[in-house]
Amino acid sequence: CIERLKRIVANGPRKELPCWIELQVKSRRKPIDTTVEIQDGRNIEIQLNSSSTSEEVCQDVANDIGLKDTYGFSLYIRLYDKMWSLGNSGAHVLDAISQCEEEMRRQGRLEKDTPWSLSLRKELFTPWHESKLDEVSTDLIYRQIIKGIKAGEYVADKDDDYIQLAIMHYYIMFGSEYSVENVTKVVNECITTQLIESKSKTRWTQFISSAHKEVNQSILCMVRELVDIARKKWAIHFSKFFEVTMMSGPPLPKSRFIVAINWTGIFFMDERNRQLHEIPYIAVRKVQEKRYGLTFLCLLITITGEYVLKSPEAEKIVTLIENNVEGLRQRSVFATAQQDSSKSDDPLFLVCKRGDLLQVDKEKSAPNESCFIATNKRTGSSGAVYKKILLFLPTLTEPTSNTEALVFLAKRHFSKMWHSCLTLHLANRTALVQTIFKLFVPRRSVSGGRQGYKGGNREKLWVISREPLKQPLLKVLVNNSELSNLACSPLPILKYMGDYPIKHVRSPVELTDQIFGPATKHEELRDEIYCQIMRQMTANSNSLSMERGWQLMWLCSGLFPPSWDLLKHTQCFLESRPRYPLAALCLERLQEICRSKPRNLPPHFVEVDAIQQNSPKIFQKVHFPDDTTDIVEVTSTTTIGDMCISIASQLILYSPEGYGLYLKTLTKVVLPNTVSSTNLPSLVLFKRKLWFNVNPGKDVKADLTFHFPQERSKYLRGYHDCTKEDMITLGGLLFRVKVESDMSQFVMIPKMLKDLVPADQQKIMSPDEWKKHIISSYKQQSGITVDEAKIDFLKIISSWPTFGCAFFEVKQTCESSYPAILLIGINKQGVRLVDPETKVCSIKSTIYLYFYSSLSKGNSFQMTIGTMFRGITFVCETPNVSDGL
Repeated sequence: CIERLKRIVANGPRKELPCWIELQVKSRRKPIDTTVEIQDGRNIEIQLNSSSTSEEVCQDVANDIGLKDTYGFSLYIRLYDKMWSLGNSGAHVLDAISQCEEEMRRQGRLEKDTPWSLSLRKELFTPWHESKLDEVSTDLIYRQIIKGIKAGEYVADKDDDYIQLAIMHYYIMFGSEYSVENVTKVVNECITTQLIESKSKTRWTQFISSAHKEVNQSILCMVRELVDIARKKWAIHFSKFFEVTMMSGPPLPKSRFIVAINWTGIFFMDERNRQLHEIPYIAVRKVQEKRYGLTFLCLLITITGEYVLKSPEAEKIVTLIENNVEGLRQRSVFATAQQDSSKSDDPLFLVCKRGDLLQVDKEKSAPNESCFIATNKRTGSSGAVYKKILLFLPTLTEPTSNTEALVFLAKRHFSKMWHSCLTLHLANRTALVQTIFKLFVPRRSVSGGRQGYKGGNREKLWVISREPLKQPLLKVLVNNSELSNLACSPLPILKYMGDYPIKHVRSPVELTDQIFGPATKHEELRDEIYCQIMRQMTANSNSLSMERGWQLMWLCSGLFPPSWDLLKHTQCFLESRPRYPLAALCLERLQEICRSKPRNLPPHFVEVDAIQQNSPKIFQKVHFPDDTTDIVEVTSTTTIGDMCISIASQLILYSPEGYGLYLKTLTKVVLPNTVSSTNLPSLVLFKRKLWFNVNPGKDVKADLTFHFPQERSKYLRGYHDCTKEDMITLGGLLFRVKVESDMSQFVMIPKMLKDLVPADQQKIMSPDEWKKHIISSYKQQSGITVDEAKIDFLKIISSWPTFGCAFFEVKQTCESSYPAILLIGINKQGVRLVDPETKVCSIKSTIYLYFYSSLSKGNSFQMTIGTMFRGITFVCETPNVSDGL
């Protein structure tokens, strides 16, 4: 046990329960014998114990097979057709096996029959990988590639790529001597079954045979060449993948995506493996990990912007990028001069200007140890240059002229370039917007309809008009009658901006609902809304109309982003109008909404009212359980999670975890996402929702503001099963909370019982008896403050099994042995079914397994308690269905 304890301390705690095979060997106290498959077909015998990590297994296998270049080789586990990486660091192998067994249990199968297997595979390459350094490593990678091509893991765009690799594989296996039989074997090993079926095995044999030729190259060199070709062709397959959420940064089509890090750079990918953005290592200026509370962030600073990425694996992302960037800098021979260098009196020194690209010869001797010999790529001259003025670039290949110009003076050059663009745009704003729209939407059907779509008048389509459109601006909507009709209703925009007469006065919110409502439901309409608003703001000389147009743009940019195609043009539109105060704010909101999810409803009346009052800041009053309130600033993209963090920060709570927002309407209190309309009159409540890790006295602010008032309310409603002695003690504490040290209030105790004793227990004694006992308890607690009394109250009830329960009174008719009216208590220990009359728990042990199998319309839900095969099913009715689930 001492040895096991030492190992688990060294390797870190497990995250899963012991697996079946682990329990089988516990009595023998011996390791678990298993095998790891390597890519040449061998199975290497290893031993596992409870704290074995993927790093240890990878190293054991490497030692056994003589693998020296172990970088990027990871341990993989397979269950049926699913395979995933355990990496080569601290992942516990038996945790992964436990997960496989859990999947078997989920499928109703036996744990002992779990067909898991382990294998060693190449997962990552370094940017400076050299195949010649380790023959064992190169051979394993080569065999992995051939197997991967056959399995369809590595897919080429052209048949010629398969033929090239198949010929190389032929030469490695059989040499230069030609044989149809050997070609057939190569086809079977290299070409996927799908490709063989589509073109026939004979055709593939002919392809490879016709391309076969004598090769004057060693087999070992051919293996290296094949690995290098595959490494470059399928770089994305040799990546480490991380799920992230972008908190801030340059606009992207999505805020949640996959970061793929490989030897060529950093890639942002969507869920369909489509590339959203690429960052080569030469563009990385700095990367570091940050932590806010329980949130892990990766700060990635590049030459074109800063990205803040949230991920529980932020540390791994930072470490991997740092290692690649720093490794490239150490091996790079390309550097930029950080300052001018002129030694006209010494011909040995190189003359260069700040920002010049230099190629450094690290091997050549220099005048002294503080210098390198380098060649100026701009002038072609060579000489000595001081090491201290060099900034080595993380690249092994010579940068292009565009890249080198950005690398050293990135911010300065970028700002100057952008300023020039703005100056150019400001020269003719109308022409700019017309050009933008020419690029994006003019390719459309013009037959029939408006006369103005032809010739020179077509330009007028993209400037302000006080006439309604007869067909959409965008081609994509023309052939969709339903969306086309919605798009051709710009009257609310014209009416809001004052460009169209209104017979009857409309409220601003009514118009904004008409403008934005359809677009929140139909993504296809969002570009049309942006275009129509920008159109009305182009060549518009009416200051009142422009002011209201900017209000619409402000509201729109907080609801949903335009498509990726229109986004850059919308940004350009906003950036070309710096004299309008809202332009910069709209640009900020546009960047925020690109990182968030689009809203589902039109703007709230609070937003509309705020922007009409020229106040882009929105403040929300929040109510707390202790009857206090606070004001919180919110934006259009503020999520419930953001608001919870902000409130917790303002109150200086220990942690925002476990708290939730509620809306109190005229009829009930509900979770925010269950409200059907944004404009219901409501109060925003913030209170404790989940009671994990609540220890009275640990966070006094939370105890006084949330825990005490919430638990006191449940206690006084009679939800807990407690003794008379407990009630007397708690009654004394609650009396002190109400009157502090004013003993003249003793006479009022009989009238105050509803605030001191649970409602259903007041009749077990007469009011005078309650008075006598509560006074006695009060005097025994003398010397404590009101706040201390509140915390003592919490400490007593925190020992009860129903502490922190969310209680719901439900009606059930399915199980005759249970009361018709049940009290369901839900907390971290499970679900309790309680008879509200007797306080007897109908199910007296912890609920081992429970499912919420369906949620029906109205106020009913179905719950199964027990196991998958033997359980009790209830159909319950309660007005708080969503809150309870």
